[in-house]
Amino acid sequence: MHAPADLRDDLRPSATPDRLPIVVPVLAVGTFLMITTEFVVAGILPEVATDLGVTLGRAGLLITVFAVGMIVGSPLMTLLTIRLPKRLALLLALALFATAFATGAFWSVASVVAARAAGPRLGSRAQGVVGAGGSLGTVLGVPLGAFLAQAVGWRGTFWAIAAAAVVLAALVARFVPHATGAAEHTSIRGEFSGLRSARLWWTLLACVTTTGGVVAAYSYIAPLLSDRAGVPAQFVPVVLTVFGVGSFIGTLLGGRFGDARPGLVTIVTPAASVVLLLLIGLVAGQPLVTAVLVGVLGLFGLSANGVLINTAVHAAGSAAPLGAALTVSAFNLGTAIGTSIVGAMLTVTGVAGPALIGAGIVALTLVPVVVIAVGADRRPTAHRAPHSMSVD
Repeated sequence: MHAPADLRDDLRPSATPDRLPIVVPVLAVGTFLMITTEFVVAGILPEVATDLGVTLGRAGLLITVFAVGMIVGSPLMTLLTIRLPKRLALLLALALFATAFATGAFWSVASVVAARAAGPRLGSRAQGVVGAGGSLGTVLGVPLGAFLAQAVGWRGTFWAIAAAAVVLAALVARFVPHATGAAEHTSIRGEFSGLRSARLWWTLLACVTTTGGVVAAYSYIAPLLSDRAGVPAQFVPVVLTVFGVGSFIGTLLGGRFGDARPGLVTIVTPAASVVLLLLIGLVAGQPLVTAVLVGVLGLFGLSANGVLINTAVHAAGSAAPLGAALTVSAFNLGTAIGTSIVGAMLTVTGVAGPALIGAGIVALTLVPVVVIAVGADRRPTAHRAPHSMSVD
C-alpha cells in the first residue's frame, strides 16, 4: 500500500536520517499541557471540592466528564476542522484547550503533523516523543499543578496552564508549517470513506484494551500499595513517580523500536504487561516486590501507544486525521470501560482485584495485534507501507 497523497505532500519530512524535526518536541510540549490539564484535577480535588462546596465524589466527576468529552470531541472537532491548515487547527485547539473537545482535537492533529514531519522511517519514534510529552504531564505537570494550588489556590494552577498555552501557541505558529495541499481539500465524505480499513479497526480495538486494562489497574495502585502491600503512605507517591518515569522512558523506547519492529513491540508490550499485572495482584502482600513490579509496569504498560497511533494514522490512508482522532477516543473509551468494571467489582475483589482484572483486559490486546502482524506478513513486500506491523 502506497502512502496517500496527503501524507506525501503535506508537511514533507524535514528530519535528517536519525534526527526528528523540531516540530515534534514542540508538539510534545502541547501534549504535556493537555494531559496536565486533564489529570491535574486529581491532584487538587480537595481544594476544588472545598472551594465549590461540593463532595469529593461530585468534584471527581470533572475527570469523568472530561474523559467523555475526549471520546466524543476528538473525532467531532477533527471533522469540523478537517479543511483547515493543520497549524491553524492546532492554534484553535490551544485557544480552547481547557475543554475536552479541543484537547482531543489537538492530540489528533498533532499525531498527524508529527507523522508527516518525521516521515515513514521515524513515524513511530515521533509518536513516541509526542506521547512521552503526555506521560511527562502525569509525572511532572500534575505534581506541579498541585504545588501551585497549595501556594496560590487551585485557580492559579489553571491560570499558569493558560499562560503556558500562550507560549506554546507562539512556538506552534513558528515551527508548524502552514501546510497546503490535499489535506486541506479533504471532504468529510472522503474522511469516512477512509475508515473502511480493517487494519484501522483492529488497531483501535488494541488501543481500547491495552489502555483500559493498564489504567484500570493503575487507578487503584495507591490503595493497593498502602492497604494491601503495607507501603508507608509517604512512599506511595515515590512509587507512583517511578511508574510515571518508567512510562515516560517506555514510551520513548517503544517509539524508537517501533519504527523497525512495530509488530514485535505491540505484541511483547501487552504480553509483558499481563504478566506484571498478574504478579502485582498475586504478590500484593509483599511491599518491596510490589513496588518494583509497579515501576517495571510503567516501562511496558502504555509504551506501545505511539506505535498504535502511527499504525492507525497510516491504516486510515486519506482519513489520517480522523484515524488519529479515533485513537484518542479509543484510549479514553478504554479508560472509561476499564475503570467502570474494576470500580463496580471492587467490593468483591478487594484492592488487588483491579490488577487481576486489568491483566485480563490487556490480554485481549494480543488478539488484534497478532491479527495485524500476521496480515502485514502476508501482504506482498512491494505493497507494504514502511511501517506495516510485521514481527520480522
